[in-house]
Amino acid sequence: MTRVSRISVAAALLLGAFTVEPRAWAATCESSVPYVSGEGGYAQYRIPAVVRTWRGTLLAFAEGRHATAGDSGDIDVVLRRSSDGGCTWSPLQVVADGKGDTRGNPAPVVDPRTGDIVLVTSYNDGSVSEAQIMRGQVTKAQSRRVFVQRSHSDGRSFTAPQEITAQVKPPGWRWYATGPGHAVALTEGPHRGRLVVAADHSAAPRAGSTDSGSEAKYYGGHALYSDDHGRTWHLGFVDDSYTGHDNANETTAAQLPGGCLYFNARDQNGSSPGNRLDAWSSDGGETLDAVYTVQSTLDEVPVVEGSVLQLRGADAPLLFSAPSVPTARRSMALWSSTDQGVTFDRLRTLTDRKAAYSDLVQVDKNTVGVLYETGMRTAYETIEFRRLPAP
Repeated sequence: MTRVSRISVAAALLLGAFTVEPRAWAATCESSVPYVSGEGGYAQYRIPAVVRTWRGTLLAFAEGRHATAGDSGDIDVVLRRSSDGGCTWSPLQVVADGKGDTRGNPAPVVDPRTGDIVLVTSYNDGSVSEAQIMRGQVTKAQSRRVFVQRSHSDGRSFTAPQEITAQVKPPGWRWYATGPGHAVALTEGPHRGRLVVAADHSAAPRAGSTDSGSEAKYYGGHALYSDDHGRTWHLGFVDDSYTGHDNANETTAAQLPGGCLYFNARDQNGSSPGNRLDAWSSDGGETLDAVYTVQSTLDEVPVVEGSVLQLRGADAPLLFSAPSVPTARRSMALWSSTDQGVTFDRLRTLTDRKAAYSDLVQVDKNTVGVLYETGMRTAYETIEFRRLPAP
C-alpha cells in the first residue's frame, strides 16, 4: 500500500480546501445543542451524523426516537441545518419518517461532482429487535433493509427513501447497519467520484451449528459503494471471519492523502485485547489490504461507535473521536494520527460528562466540529456540537 504525505493542489481544490469562505460570517461560539431529548416530539435523540455542504451549511442528522430509548420502535431520521458554522440551527425537519417502524443509522455524504447530499440509512420493522433479527426470527420484510435519499437543495428537502437492499445485502445476512456517521466521497485516484459507506452486518450460523446467530462473533464489517452519484450500489469488501477474536461492528471511514481508504471499527466483544479495529483499502473499498486488526493505540476507548476525519491540507492529521474511559461511555475525546492511522495520540478531552456516539466534520480551514451524545445522568440527554481549533 502506497502512503502519500501530501495532497495535490488539484485534489485540495476538489475537496473544498476553504480558501474562500462562502459567507462573510465569523462564528465565535464554542458549542451549541441542536438536539435535546424530550423536545420536539421525541423522547430521545441518538446516532449523530454531520457533513458540510458545498455552500458551507452544516447538516446535523440524528435518529428521533418517539417513545422509546431502545434501538427499535417508531424512529425517524431527523435533521437540523446551520448556516453559521454550528452556532445556531434551523427548525427540526423529518428526512425519513419511520411511520411506526425504525429508520436510522444515517450515513450522509456530499457528492464531489454534483454537490448533492446523498443519505444512506437502515430500516427494520419497529416491532422487532436486533437480537431477533440476528437469530433469524423475523420475516424478510421485517428484517434490516437499506435505503438511499438525495437532496438537490443544500439539505432543505430530500427525495423519498429508495430501497437498495437487493444490491448490497447478500442472502444469509441478518443484521445490517450503515455507518453510522458521515460516509466518504473519493476525490483522488482511479475511483475518483465514488461514494463509500462503511457498514456492518451479521451472518447466519453455518449449517449444523448450535449457535443462535445472536453471538457477537457473527458480526462483520463491509463497505457499499456507488460510482454513479448514489443511483446504483455495489457491495465492496466483506469481513467474514466470524471467529470471535475480532468482531467488526459500527464502522467509520476516511480518505487518506493519496486516495487510500482507512476504516476504523468498533470491536463487538471480541477476545483480542482492545475495543477498536482498523484496516486499509487501496482500491476504493472493494477489498481490504489486510484483515481488520486491533488498533492498540486507541486502548482507552470503550465498546462504542467512533468517528474518523482526514483534515484537508498538506501534512494535515487524521482525527478520531470517541469516549475515553475503557469501561464506561464518558469523557468524549479527540485523537490525532500523523502516520495515516497506524498510531494515534490523544489531543484533548472535550468533557468529563457521560458521552457516547460522535461524528466529525471540518467546519472551515481553522475549525473542526464534533457532534456527540452527552449528558449528566446518561450519555443520551443531548446531542451537542463542539467547535475546536483544527490541529
